[in-house]
Amino acid sequence: MPAPKNDAYGSELLAVYRGATNTLEVVEREDNLISTSTWPSRYFGEYSTWAKREKQAMRLVTGRVLDIGCGAGRHGLYLQQKGFDVTGIDNSPGAIKVCKLRGHKKARLLSITDISRFQNGSFDTVLMMGNNFGLFGSYNQARRLLKQMYRITSPEGQIIAETVDPYSTTDPLHTGYHGFNRRRGRMGGQLRIRLRHNKVIGPWFDYLLVSQAEMKKILQDTGWQIKRVLQDKGPGYTAVITKCRA
Repeated sequence: MPAPKNDAYGSELLAVYRGATNTLEVVEREDNLISTSTWPSRYFGEYSTWAKREKQAMRLVTGRVLDIGCGAGRHGLYLQQKGFDVTGIDNSPGAIKVCKLRGHKKARLLSITDISRFQNGSFDTVLMMGNNFGLFGSYNQARRLLKQMYRITSPEGQIIAETVDPYSTTDPLHTGYHGFNRRRGRMGGQLRIRLRHNKVIGPWFDYLLVSQAEMKKILQDTGWQIKRVLQDKGPGYTAVITKCRA
């Protein structure tokens, strides 16, 4: 069964799962910038191929896990094999299909905006790997969802979230877009993008890239704070976010 007609992300994952070796991820930004990457195959990468920072993050996982934007399930499947109880959610039907085909026991079709459906204290670790802090979409939505994450996690709950500092570039294609965003009241790294795969075109959505200073501002008064930052070469970093203590 193919992915739904607008599920470009699911379409690319299903193509790789079925053996395609030349699948590219095509990202279109609202200002007509189009970029491509070989990410689809990396979504299936085994632990041995992961970056040092990803491996570090996995060693910090505790208890019951909510993997937000689980994609093809690589993080959830790894943790599942280690004995963790992992619930993976994604708003892509194709991604969830791939997860289930690969043996993910608790993969659910659910958007990050619907996490309020989970009961109080359901999880100990919320994973937002693969730059999935971006799924918050905007400053206001991030703060609203962080408060929901506070409720659905245990007293010792944590969020392990990857993102990219968007301001680490001098490329005018990107610095100009940051200015364009700010002039219309958006955060500099708040991207408006959509994915394409072959003839499948996904819907437009907001994807939020933030500096560490911006992340700290977003977390203020949500009950969360940055405990530590995992960082290697390049603009990407992983924040380990824990609940504030009175």
